[in-house]
Amino acid sequence: MRDLTEISNPYSDGKIIDSCSIFGMMDTSGKCFSGKDITKAIGNMHFRGNGLGGGFAIYGLYPEYADYYAFHIMYLSKDSQNQVESFLKENFHVVVTDEIPTQPTPAIINPPLVWRYFLEVDMGKCVLQEPDDYVTEKVMQINTCMDGAFVFSSGKNMGVFKGVGYPEEIAEYFCLNDYQGYLWTSHGRFPTNTRGWWGGAHPFNILDWTVVHNGEISSYGINYRCLEQFGYLCTMQTDTEVVAYIIDLLMRKHGLPIEIVAKIMAPPFWDDIERLPQDERELLIALRQVYSSMLLNGPFTIIIAHQGEMIGFTDRIRLRPLTVGVKGSMLYLSSEEASIRLISPDLDKAWIPMGGEPIIGRLATENQKQFITGVTEVRTGNKLR
Repeated sequence: MRDLTEISNPYSDGKIIDSCSIFGMMDTSGKCFSGKDITKAIGNMHFRGNGLGGGFAIYGLYPEYADYYAFHIMYLSKDSQNQVESFLKENFHVVVTDEIPTQPTPAIINPPLVWRYFLEVDMGKCVLQEPDDYVTEKVMQINTCMDGAFVFSSGKNMGVFKGVGYPEEIAEYFCLNDYQGYLWTSHGRFPTNTRGWWGGAHPFNILDWTVVHNGEISSYGINYRCLEQFGYLCTMQTDTEVVAYIIDLLMRKHGLPIEIVAKIMAPPFWDDIERLPQDERELLIALRQVYSSMLLNGPFTIIIAHQGEMIGFTDRIRLRPLTVGVKGSMLYLSSEEASIRLISPDLDKAWIPMGGEPIIGRLATENQKQFITGVTEVRTGNKLR
C-alpha cells in the first residue's frame, strides 16, 4: 500500500499540493478569549505543514491603543531598525514603542528582531490622502526601500504574529496564550512555490485586513501587475500577498461587499453565467469585464478577517477544503472538521459550503439578535443545515 505522501504526491517531486492548514474562530458577541484553543486546533493539523511557516492574527488585541495604528516590524539588523525608527518619527506621531515579548523556544532558530509601534498619523502630512492610504503608502515604502525591515502588521486594535516554525511553536515563541481577542485566525504553511522565511509566513496583512490561504494562486503574475497600478507593491515573495491587497482594494477603496468580491475573485464559469436570469447575468459579465485581472486562478481556500468580520470561501470548484462550524456565538472555519470538534465537540451546526460562496460571520448588533442563537449572523449561498 502506498503511504499518504505518495498518494498526495504521485510525481515524487517533493511537492505536496494539498497541504497547508488554516483555522479561524470568532466570538460574534465580541467576547475576547485567549490563544489556547486555536493553538490546539491548528496544532491538530501539524501533519499538513513542514515547519517552514506558521502564524496568527488577533482582533480586539490592543483596546487601550485602539485609535492608533499598530505596526509590527521585523528587523534583520540594528542598522535597519535605526533607519526605520527615524522614518517613523519623521512621518508619524510615535505614541508607544516596545519589543514584542518572546520566550526561548527550542524550535525557533535565528529569529529576527520584532518590535511594535503605536502610531498616530500626522494629519499635516496627508492633507491630500485618507489616513489609511497614507499608512499603506508608508508600509510599502518601508518594505521596498529599506533593507532588512518588513512591516508585517499595520492595523488598528489587531496584530499579526508569524515566523518560521510550526504554528504551535510560533504561539509558544510569542506567548500568545497571554493575549486576548474576539477573532483569531491561524495558518500552518507547507511552501510549494516560494521559500519559507519569516516574512513569507501567513497571515498576510495590510491595515486591519488579514488573509490566510491554503492552495496556489497561479494568476499571481497578472494579479500583482494589476495591483501595482493602484500603488500596491508585492514584496513578501509569495502568492498569498496579492490576495490581501485585492481585498483591501475592492472592499476598502472600492467599497464593494464581500458577496460581490467573492464573485470577482471566484466567479462562476461562463457556461453557468449564461444560464442565469438576465439581471444576475449582466452583473457577473460586468464584473468579469471590469475586474478580470482580480480573478484568482488555481486551487484555494482563504479566510479573510478585519475588524468585526470573518469570511471564508474557496475556489469555484472547491479544490481545497473548508468546513464551517457554529456553536452558540462562536463561528469556526477550518481545513478539517476534526480540528473544530477537538475544541468544540458539540456543535450546533457543521457543513461544507459550496465553492465560491462566502461564509460570513459578523459581530452582533442590536438589530441582529434574531439571527443564529440570537447573537450572530452567519450567511452562506445555501441554507444552513
